[in-house]
Amino acid sequence: MTMRHDPDLERLAKPIRKRNATEEEICRIVGRPAQIEHIGEHIASKIFDITLARSAAQEGIDGVFASGPLEGASVNIKWYAKDEGLIDLSMGVVPDYYLVLAGPRAGAKPSRGGTRPWLIRSVYLLEGPSLHKALEARGIKVGIATSVLRVLWWDTEIFPEPRGTLLPPSAKQRRLLALFG
Repeated sequence: MTMRHDPDLERLAKPIRKRNATEEEICRIVGRPAQIEHIGEHIASKIFDITLARSAAQEGIDGVFASGPLEGASVNIKWYAKDEGLIDLSMGVVPDYYLVLAGPRAGAKPSRGGTRPWLIRSVYLLEGPSLHKALEARGIKVGIATSVLRVLWWDTEIFPEPRGTLLPPSAKQRRLLALFG
C-alpha cells in the first residue's frame, strides 16, 4: 500500500502540538493531568477554599471545605463542559455535597461539528445524602450519567443566580467564577 500525502493530517498535527503545550502548562499549574475533572477540582478548591484529597483516585470525595458555613463537610467536585442535567454519582461513598461546575445548557441538536469549550456558566451545590434519597425514591439508578430533574438543579444553583442558600458566593467568588465564563 502506497502512503499518499494527506494535508488534513498535517493541518491537524499543528493544533494538537499547541494543545499538548497548553496541557503541559496547565499541568504545571494544577499539579495533575490537564483533564477537565482535575482542573475543575483545582478551580473549585481555590474559589471555595476546599482542601483537596491527596489522591485524585479517592472514591466519592475530592476534599473538604476548609472554611465558611460548610467547614469540614466533604465534597465531590464535578466540571461538565455542558449542562445536560446529568451527574456521575458514586454508588459507594456519598459525600456531604456535590459541587457541580457546568458549561452552557445543552441543546437538542447533535454534537457532530460542535465544540465543548471549558466554560463555567453555572454552579450547583447539591446535598449528597438528600440527592441519593430523592433519586432512590423515584427509582432512578445511581451511577455514571445519572439524570437529575431540572427542578433540583434549579433549586441548588449558587451561580450565576444564588437560588441555593447553602453557599452563596461572595462578590470575589462571583468575579473569579466569571473568569471562566
